[in-house]
Amino acid sequence: MPKDSILLSDGGLGTTLEDHFHLPISHTPLWSARIILDAPDTLQQAHLAFLEAGSRVLLTATYQAAFESFERAGNTREIATEAMRNAIHIADQARHQFCKEHLDISPKDIHIALSLGPFGAVLAPMQDFGGIYPPPYGPRAHNDAEENTTSFGDDIEGKNNSIKALTRFHEDRLRVFTSDKETWDKVDFVAFETVPLVREIEAIRRAMNNMKEIVSPKPWWITATFPNGKYPETRQPGGDHYTASEAAIAMIRSDDNMPVPNGIGINCTALKYIPKLLQDFELVMDGNKKLFLVLHPNGGGGFDLSTQAFREPEESDRWPEDLASLVKEAKGRGWNEIIFGGCCKTGPGDIKALGEAFSGE
Repeated sequence: MPKDSILLSDGGLGTTLEDHFHLPISHTPLWSARIILDAPDTLQQAHLAFLEAGSRVLLTATYQAAFESFERAGNTREIATEAMRNAIHIADQARHQFCKEHLDISPKDIHIALSLGPFGAVLAPMQDFGGIYPPPYGPRAHNDAEENTTSFGDDIEGKNNSIKALTRFHEDRLRVFTSDKETWDKVDFVAFETVPLVREIEAIRRAMNNMKEIVSPKPWWITATFPNGKYPETRQPGGDHYTASEAAIAMIRSDDNMPVPNGIGINCTALKYIPKLLQDFELVMDGNKKLFLVLHPNGGGGFDLSTQAFREPEESDRWPEDLASLVKEAKGRGWNEIIFGGCCKTGPGDIKALGEAFSGE
């Protein structure tokens, strides 16, 4: 990431494809990844719309993309591999098309971030906000008829097996991209998003450690989600939730010899919770503000797991101004490098307004 830079990223790609391009994707196993197969030209237009709005970081349509989700949608591993890689090429095509139309902007000014959701993003129903995973990834699958849990409690063996399984999941998916040089060379950032579990944060760091001898490193980040302002994972079944500080510690602690991400942050969370959560992150940084900060709050209502639909918007019309102010305040507190944009229910218009609010236009 360029030194001392503040980069405006895009918004919620999946909800933009639904709300602005009228593609019904939220009730499919692949969500936005479905468009890689069905409407690649429309996907490129969505990327271009964000670039026209001022975005200089594009997140790829791969958040829900994994062998598991493609298989559930009836596709082979070969089709899945081709589609996942093609998402990178579509974003790159948008980058170059935009630069052809705007000669004052170089392709190097536009960064492609490989979007990778948590294991819960490939489940049905999705569990990226809940973190309730089936064995061996979690203690048991989601069940409407009983109390669900994210915690193994005192089952250390189960927890360790979960971390191993999650490491394999993230490593296998990474290899889809790293094993093809043409694809990997077009990636500027690797973005692990909406991570709901401390043990999955550990698994991601293990996966990145396993990859470091295989491919050239890319700057990467981990962002956590805090539905209703709380981290999804609990210490014990039915117990207290892990704090934002504890999630941040899991991202940055250096006593386990695992690689530390270049950036950390928060995504898919209502903006009203971000100031307190960011304060909790900063409590444990200990000079680690050399890392860059990533903020991608939601612009509308949260996602209802029971209906698989978004609730009515809960943010005010001041979303762009409030987020812009928050970013300026964070920079004033020592975050010299920041990537900021939107998540669910933020479209190109919201990103344009956000950029204008930040620049004072």
